[in-house]
Amino acid sequence: MRVAIDARELAGHPTGVGRYLTELLQEWQGGAAAAHEVVLYSHRPLAEAAAPWPVRIVPGSGGTRWEQWEFARALGRDRPDVLFAPGYTAPLACPAPVALAVHDVSYFAHPEWFTAREGLRRRQVTAWAVRRAHVVLAPSAFSAGEIVRFTGVPESRVRIVYLGVRAATVPAAATRRPLVLYVGSLFQRRRLDVLIEAFARVAATHPDAHLDIVGENRTVPRIDYAAEVAERGLGARVGLRHWVDDETLETLYAEAAAFAFLSEYEGFGFTPLEALAHGAVPVVLDTPVAREIYGDAAVRLADGPDLVETLAATLTRLLTEPAARAPHLAAAGPVLASYHWADTAARTWRALEEAAGA
Repeated sequence: MRVAIDARELAGHPTGVGRYLTELLQEWQGGAAAAHEVVLYSHRPLAEAAAPWPVRIVPGSGGTRWEQWEFARALGRDRPDVLFAPGYTAPLACPAPVALAVHDVSYFAHPEWFTAREGLRRRQVTAWAVRRAHVVLAPSAFSAGEIVRFTGVPESRVRIVYLGVRAATVPAAATRRPLVLYVGSLFQRRRLDVLIEAFARVAATHPDAHLDIVGENRTVPRIDYAAEVAERGLGARVGLRHWVDDETLETLYAEAAAFAFLSEYEGFGFTPLEALAHGAVPVVLDTPVAREIYGDAAVRLADGPDLVETLAATLTRLLTEPAARAPHLAAAGPVLASYHWADTAARTWRALEEAAGA
């Protein structure tokens, strides 16, 4: 089987889709993929995560036009047996069957979070790609239902394939720092403004408390979180970084007592699981996907007018009372046992074979 993979998300610092693809490629080395021809396609050279897979560079911008024109033409010349598109969309003129991963459909469910032009583009291209795909991969039952609801794709073409989580490689600190951590791209729906306001209340009474925020600012219209931190006099207490290397990230996970991820809408959300694997207790909004994925291993907060106050009190307990973390950490084992990248990779590969044989 000749497998083409859209790997442009591995160019530069990988974010969510890039990390997802990196984990799959790592699991596929020496596994089912070893007996097949796998080629990665990108608009520019890829990060080390792509090794040892062959990479075909198709010059262009790497955006929608590249996908629908330059990439489609390259696939037309190469004629693979199947295309794996890991990031929501695929060439509509693809000459091969498509296995398409759609991680969430927030631009359908909440168009107000996007500019009119960007939201329309995302909805149109994703809907076209989903309807054309032979197999659609969803990371949760919640996301699968949303994909069916908003795109009209038959439920029979959607496969639920949970993502995975890696075991900690940095030993957890014997005593947790009074550190609250957030990791992930910065979107309005993830309520960083609420987190910063709540942390200001924590910091007022706990001089050793610290907040680290790691992620690229992708808010539209743009929110200046650095200015919000400065206005509250928290410059020395809050770290804002758009990216850190894996070693630094592992250390932050291992030291944090609490992990805050107040997202209103996710298809899966694996950074809270990564934090949990390192012994940090996730604090999330009480959403359907949070109940499905994290269960009782996370503290789930109801959204509402008292959220800032409730979050501040919750973070204070988690930072100062080991007993407050204990029941959530006790529930972590069964939760984490459900998420292994080896399983994700095996089920994804079966979906590629299914699409290729369609």
